[in-house]
Amino acid sequence: MLRTVAKAWNIPDIRKKIIFTLLMLLIFRIGSQIPVPGIDREVLSQTFNSETGLFALFNLFSGGAFSNFTIFALSITPYITASIILQLLTIAVPSLERLAREGTEGRKKIAQYTRYLTVLLAVVQAIGVSIGLFRQALVSTDVFSVTVIVLVLTAGTAFLMWLGEQINEYGIGNGISLIIFAGIIARLPSAIQEIWVKLQEGSMSVVTLVVFVVFCIVVIVGIIEVQQGQRRIPVQYAKRVVGRKMYGGQATHIPLKVNQAGVIPVIFAMSFLQFPLTITYFMNSESGAAAWIEKWLSPTGTPGVWVYAAFNVVLIIFFTYFYTSVTFNPVEVAQNMKANGGFIPGIRPGKATVEYLNRVMTRITFVGAVFLAAVAILPTIVSQLGGLNFHFGGTSLLIAVGVALDTMKQLENQMVMRNYQGFLK
Repeated sequence: MLRTVAKAWNIPDIRKKIIFTLLMLLIFRIGSQIPVPGIDREVLSQTFNSETGLFALFNLFSGGAFSNFTIFALSITPYITASIILQLLTIAVPSLERLAREGTEGRKKIAQYTRYLTVLLAVVQAIGVSIGLFRQALVSTDVFSVTVIVLVLTAGTAFLMWLGEQINEYGIGNGISLIIFAGIIARLPSAIQEIWVKLQEGSMSVVTLVVFVVFCIVVIVGIIEVQQGQRRIPVQYAKRVVGRKMYGGQATHIPLKVNQAGVIPVIFAMSFLQFPLTITYFMNSESGAAAWIEKWLSPTGTPGVWVYAAFNVVLIIFFTYFYTSVTFNPVEVAQNMKANGGFIPGIRPGKATVEYLNRVMTRITFVGAVFLAAVAILPTIVSQLGGLNFHFGGTSLLIAVGVALDTMKQLENQMVMRNYQGFLK
């Protein structure tokens, strides 16, 4: 990997792309430190002294900007939500489905709709956090002050969306993913400092730290193996004559990824499970309902941590199958193969091919779902048993490693164009 980066750095045009990407991420981190006007910082620090509920999810994607209520507090989460909604609507709405099949122009149109929906969702979320979660921290609650805060937060999300698109066009990697990656990595120094303080105080032993580091390495290796893993379905294309030329006859394959859904099921499951914890922000901390939620549905409660883990496993498996069925359509794949004279050896074209693809996808999706569930809950359990409060949890590792792999693949694609072989086989 280091050799790949070093070789890429020696090529002027790729070096410019890498520098441009790093500068865009630097701008993101600088903006994450600029506070929103009209906020009492002392009240803010007293209001949110723990990371629970959707607060933890927003803080994860924003790199801590949400807890500090900076101009990038909403981060890129409205864009992620808008993208998922448009993706689902593309299946449900025939006009959007036809648009998605129109190629480049259709994708541009859908991207434009995604931008509009992102701004709309950003306005809604900005209003919610301003007059909801952060209401006590507002210096003034008049219409003008709240409007300024909402506009600043919405503009911050729109700017990040533009920043991601600039990285896509002029940099290396997926811009939106890299922004989330930068936010996660930015919290790593504070987590290391926290562990160092615990070591100095004696509240954590060296043996516990070593076990935790080994566990993290094993999890990262597992993530890489599963993220790269795929089932290759062989496809043979029949020979056909068009005019005076003969086409087809070659053998290829359909790569079915083990983790087809990526990290989306984990995010969906986290949103569902942490919604009750978010409600406790609006309750009296001494009320019976808040205490019951904290005891039974919180990952820090007793026995709530085990209830939380069990529900998390079930929801992740459910959403993995759901999102995989949304992103992979065996009927469409079978029709495309049949139209181009392709077939799976030993399987009849048409209905038999659809059933075969469904069967294979169901089996490997189960492996991917169990993997996602394990990565999501094991760090929480280890954290509880080992007494560690480490911010770099399973979801963070999944996103960080996945984005790093995708970025390296894109970098290697640039190198392959120059007859250079990278480290990812």
